[in-house]
Order: sequence, then structure tokens, then C-alpha cells
Amino acid sequence: KNILKRVLFVRRRMVTMHSSILSVFYIQFLYLDVVQSFNVLSMFSAKLNADNVMTMDEDFNKNHWTNNRRAKIAHHYLKDKKKHDVIGKNITLVLNNLLKNYQSSEPPNYRKGEPTIIKTNMLIRSMGPISEVDMDYSMDCYFRQYWRDSRLSFMGPINNLSLSIKMLEKIWRPDTYILNGKQSYVHTITVPNKLLRINQDGDILYSMRLTIKANCPMSLRNFPMDRQSCPLILGSYAYPIEKLVYHWTPGKSITFVPGMTISQFDFISSPKRNFTFKKREGEFSLLQVNFNLKRHTGYFVIQIYVPCVLIVVLSWVSFWIHREATSDRIGLGITSVLTLSTISLDSRTDLPKVRYATALDWFLLMSFFYCIATILEFAAVHYFTKTGSGEIPFLVSSDEIRVHPKPKSYLSEDDDDDDVQSRFKVDYSVCSVLEDLPGRRISNFMPEDESQSRTSTMERHTQTEHKIPIWKLVTYCLVANEKYRKKREQEVSREGYQFHINSVSRIDRVSRILFPASFGFLNLLYWITYVTYQETFVWKDPAAVSH
Repeated sequence: KNILKRVLFVRRRMVTMHSSILSVFYIQFLYLDVVQSFNVLSMFSAKLNADNVMTMDEDFNKNHWTNNRRAKIAHHYLKDKKKHDVIGKNITLVLNNLLKNYQSSEPPNYRKGEPTIIKTNMLIRSMGPISEVDMDYSMDCYFRQYWRDSRLSFMGPINNLSLSIKMLEKIWRPDTYILNGKQSYVHTITVPNKLLRINQDGDILYSMRLTIKANCPMSLRNFPMDRQSCPLILGSYAYPIEKLVYHWTPGKSITFVPGMTISQFDFISSPKRNFTFKKREGEFSLLQVNFNLKRHTGYFVIQIYVPCVLIVVLSWVSFWIHREATSDRIGLGITSVLTLSTISLDSRTDLPKVRYATALDWFLLMSFFYCIATILEFAAVHYFTKTGSGEIPFLVSSDEIRVHPKPKSYLSEDDDDDDVQSRFKVDYSVCSVLEDLPGRRISNFMPEDESQSRTSTMERHTQTEHKIPIWKLVTYCLVANEKYRKKREQEVSREGYQFHINSVSRIDRVSRILFPASFGFLNLLYWITYVTYQETFVWKDPAAVSH
């Protein structure tokens, strides 16, 4: 019975590695006697005890190493936690001690009788839009201020403290504002974008992200080849120079995000200065930076200058149209003027109503002048040199007007208008019948001789136009010489019915050369003047900038 109990106990304690020994034991127990089985059992029990002792030693060593590892981790954790707790308690104690007798309404050096120096720098993230109508500009920047407040110096295990923005309400900070600002604000998404940091010496960094909209006085006389200087003026609102002095930080005080671009402008430079400005309240320390910009002209060349030039050139087509085509030439001139008017109105929509003319205005006026001069030129040609309608007259089929040329040689190119008129004699025997035969069929006017007809229809010098010097003819037209015009009418009436064939005036021939040449010269002078002119940037009075 005892042996069976031990066997069952041993069986429960067995592991896989002892399964073979247990099988031997069962065989001997069944087939051998009890004594032999007991001997086998004793041997097996001794082996099992030895194995258990070894396993217990290994488990002890393993558990001991694990416990040591856990103890070390716990020790370091408790040590770090204790350290952080100590630091946190120290920061709290430091702040409590610093703010215990702190007067936030007094500047740092107020009791010493010295001004507090505020060092400033800016990182500009973006700039624009720049409005000519409102004369202002906007920009997004990081605005940083540095100053030393010895009342906030401390000793401790850390070099600097990054504090909550709630601390700003408990310490003194400069009342910096923008003199020429229109509308500025601090970014508040997701929290107010402000930073406050204090080191052991009491040096304070106060940084914030701002969007600034400031006034930018512009001179648009050279628009769109102009350059603009947009200032930004900073200073204290209440503290005079005896209490507060502003300086730009040494080095690059104004920096830009790499790759930043400005719409319609190229950035040239950003000069800065420190200066003082006297107001009624006293003398104040100010900072100023000017953003010097140069406008892109490509848009205006494509959208305004090139169309204007093409319209002016198109109006000159009328010089190649016969002077008898009154409606065609007048229609072309009026269309050119109206098109220029539309372009002029569109170009002024984004510009303020200034009291002076811009460079673009002068170009548009020049284009207007040439289009209107084209119409006036035709008016002079029509009024002083044109005496016929240009239409070939039609007569009754059975009663045609006959032209009897004189028995002379054919017309030559050197013959003037008087010779042309004198070589043809018009038979007026039927002309009076035209008014009395309103319902009769009308046939084309033809000369008596067909060969002469071919020559006379191709002849262009058909209207009476004396070959006088062209400058004298232009002078008669400009001064509206009525005596010259009546003389022309009398000559035509004396010579009788003339050929009514389309003709070209000598004024038109001169205009074909004079108008393009003068327009090209004025364009060359225009572009040389405005492109080579470089406006000088000067520092302006803050009162003129801020008001």
C-alpha cells in the first residue's frame, strides 16, 4: 500500500524526460516481486530527488537575476521620478520666490535710473498682398523681443525655463506697437502663438506669430516700371527714451523663409535703422525697416502695351484706303478709339485716383493721340482735297455723257491734275436731262474711246489737287484756310464735270511715313526714360508714414 502511494506520488511528479524510467518501473512492479520493485523504486526516487535539487537551484538563480533586474529598474525609475519631482518643486519654488516681491508695472531698470534695452528681430514667412488702391501691405512673421530683467534671475539645476503664456500677465513686458500699422493680430490657432523663456541670468525671450497690415505710401509716377519702399516702424507706446531703448539684434535682424516670393514684385533689399522721434509726449526710440520692391512689368506689357501698339498700327490702315471711302475710314478710326478707351478703363481699376499721370497714363494718352490724329488727318483730306464722291455716275442708256478728249498724246505719269482735267471735255448737252428723267434706266458712264477709257480709269490723279508744297498744304489744313478751299471749289466748277475715280491724297502718302516714324521714336524715348530711371529710396518722416 505504501509502495503504491509512493508510485502515484512519483507519477504525478514525473516529467517527459523521465517517461522511459517510469515504464521500466511499471513492468517490474507487475512481473517482479515486491522487494525487487521496491529496490527499483528506491533508485528512481534518489535520481528524482537529485534532479529536483538541480532544478530548484536553476530556478532560484533565474528568479534571483530577474528580481535584481526589476529592483534596478525600479531604483532608476524612482530616482528619475524623484529628480523630476525635485525639479518641478524647485521650478515652483523659484517662480514663487521670483514673483514674491515682483512689480510688473515697473521696467527692469526703473530703480537704477537706466533705460531698458529691447533687442528685436523678425523672421518673415510670407508677404502680400500689396494693394495700390489702399496703399498698404500685409505680411506673416515671427516677432521676437529680448531683454534682461535681473529681478527674474535664479539659481537651479536647469539653465532656462519655458513658461506658460499666463506668466506674461505677472511679469513686465514692453508695450511695443507698430506706428504705421493698420490692422495686426496674433495667431490663436490652436492656442495663442506665443513663447516665453527665461534663463538664469534673467534674459527673457518673448516671441509671437503676427500678421501685420501696415501703411505703405506709394509714388506711382513710374507705374508700372516703378519701385516701392514699404516701411515698418516699431516703438514703445508709452515709455520715452529715458526708460526704453530699442535696438535691432546684431547680425541678420530681418530674415526670410527660403523660397519666399512676392506677387507682382521682386524683393530688392531691406535696410533698417534705429532712430529717435520727438512727439508731444517726449522723445521715443523707434526701429524702422524698409522693404524695397521692384514691380514685374511682364503682365502690363502683355495685357496693355502690346494691344495698344497693335490698335494704333491698325488705325494707320486708313492711310491706304482711298479718300472717297469716308464711312470706312471714319469707322476704323472710331473703333480704334473706343477699343483704347476700354483698355484704359480696365487698366485703372486697380489703381488709386491720384492727382498726377502715371507712366501708363502717358502711354495711353500717346496712343489716343495717334488714333485721334488719324481721324483728324482724314477730316483734313476730306474737307480740303476731296471734291468728288468717288462714285462712277450712271446715265440714261440712250443718252450717255460723252467725254471728248483733245487730240493730244496719251497721259503721262508726269502730268498734273490740271492737265488731266483740261484734256477731257464733257458734253453737258444731256446732263440737264438727268434731273428730268427720274424713272429712266441708267447705264455706266464710259468714255468714247475704249483705249482711252482703260487709261483714264487707272489714272489716280483725277481730282483737282494743285501740286503745291506739302508743308503748305498741311498748313492750310491745320489752320482751316477757307480761302484755299473756296479756290479749289471754283477751279472744279470752272473745269466742269470731272472724273469720279477713287484717288489718294498726298497728305495720306506723307502720313504713311510720318505717323509710324514719329510713333516709333516716341516709343523709344518712352522706354529709355522709364526703364533706365531708378528711383532713389530715402528715409521718410515717421509722421508722414503713419498718418
